[in-house]
Amino acid sequence: MTLDYFVADVFTNQIFSGAQIAVFPNADDLTDEQMTLISREINLWETVFIFKPTNNDATRKMRVFSPRGVEIDFAGHPLIAAAFVLGETGVVDTSQENVSITVQQNSGDIDVSISSTDGKVTFVQFAKTVSSVIDRYTPSATEIAKFLGIDADDIDHNKYSTRLVSCGYPYLIVPVWNYAAVRKAKFDYAAWSHSAGPQTAAQEILLFSPKTPHVDSDFHVRLLGPNIGINDDPPVGSVTPSFAAYLCSFDITQLGTHAFSVCRGDAAVRRSVINVEMDNKKKPDLALRIGGEAVMVSEGRMHIPAKAS
Repeated sequence: MTLDYFVADVFTNQIFSGAQIAVFPNADDLTDEQMTLISREINLWETVFIFKPTNNDATRKMRVFSPRGVEIDFAGHPLIAAAFVLGETGVVDTSQENVSITVQQNSGDIDVSISSTDGKVTFVQFAKTVSSVIDRYTPSATEIAKFLGIDADDIDHNKYSTRLVSCGYPYLIVPVWNYAAVRKAKFDYAAWSHSAGPQTAAQEILLFSPKTPHVDSDFHVRLLGPNIGINDDPPVGSVTPSFAAYLCSFDITQLGTHAFSVCRGDAAVRRSVINVEMDNKKKPDLALRIGGEAVMVSEGRMHIPAKAS
């Protein structure tokens, strides 16, 4: 079997930036074993496999695998990549300036809006409503500073505070005063294992600053944790709903609709910009619209054996 695939850089308008996502737009004949092996072979942040829908309300169905061959039930970057590739390759008609599609994921159906100019995709946005659980029991500032490799004075105790937030997957969200503190952080596994951190059930820490040197973003963020390489700066699409819920848990976030941008990485680490709209009603459910740009990087053909050797 030979299949075409595409690689898109997501949450960026510049090639060789953002997050690299591979998309197989015609994956109907693939088995789980083949998708696992393909994702390992591609070895990008995530690989997307697109199928014909299994319900009449959806445009396409997608499944997402990590390079370790682990299937991911919900992922934001792959949603943007999938819709972008479907539009750029003509599977979805982009002759109109705005078109809406529905994509099936394991976590449920997601509504996606594709904006185009002269048939070229310019922006992709998906809508999602999440329910969050927020816990204020967290490790002490001293412990947090030790396992993040920062100073305790770097942590913001005034405007924000450290909280544990889960929209299905728990994250420890830690505010710091400035961009430099986010960039200098280095996860220390030994300090983590001797702290109260593992007791929170969170395996990933979102470190963020409300100050950034970039004019196109309001927050700078970075994921760290025991399963993340010390020099890695992974995509943050999946944690964005939890970050939005975190912001809404503070009284300083007033009722109403808020729009903001989140960036990760820097000039040396494939910078991404994620645009977020949230409807803060101080209720358990939070309506979100998350979007961004993407650019096509490459396309190829993969020769896939019928059976894995």
